[in-house]
Amino acid sequence: MALIPIPSRSAPWWVLAITALTLGGALFFEHVIGLQPCSLCLVQRNPYYAALPLAFLAGIASREANIGIIPLALMGALTLIFIVSTGLGIHHAGVEYGWWEGPAGCSGGLAFPGSVTDLQAQLQGARPVRCDEVPWSLFGLSLAGYNVLISLGLAGLSALPLIRAYTQQGVEDDE
Repeated sequence: MALIPIPSRSAPWWVLAITALTLGGALFFEHVIGLQPCSLCLVQRNPYYAALPLAFLAGIASREANIGIIPLALMGALTLIFIVSTGLGIHHAGVEYGWWEGPAGCSGGLAFPGSVTDLQAQLQGARPVRCDEVPWSLFGLSLAGYNVLISLGLAGLSALPLIRAYTQQGVEDDE
């Protein structure tokens, strides 16, 4: 089975769709299933929030500029965003699997309170979601692990138009 190449002009739209589905999945797990995110989970969403408007703009610009410098610059920014997202996912997965320590307020115990009132609020409040526990997994991979795979795929997909422009293959023939 041969792989069907994704034209450079459709890559931003694929990035946008996958990014939106990934964020939608995270929000579904949180609000429908009730799986509360830890602080590292919330940090991992930030690259996706940043990528949504950039992917949309890259999609619009690629239709108008026929893969000129603006969509390529936006796709380069998306590539960097998803490389950072991959790193965040690796860090969180490492904390979950005990490879290294996580943030102090996230990996067990209570964060140091600023006052007695803060301490009372912490003690009476809900148990904070720990970053070093895997609340859900599928095939031995946590959501942070899946974020690594998705982010890596999105980084590659975002880099595709850059690679094609660099090698001058398929840029003019896409549509």
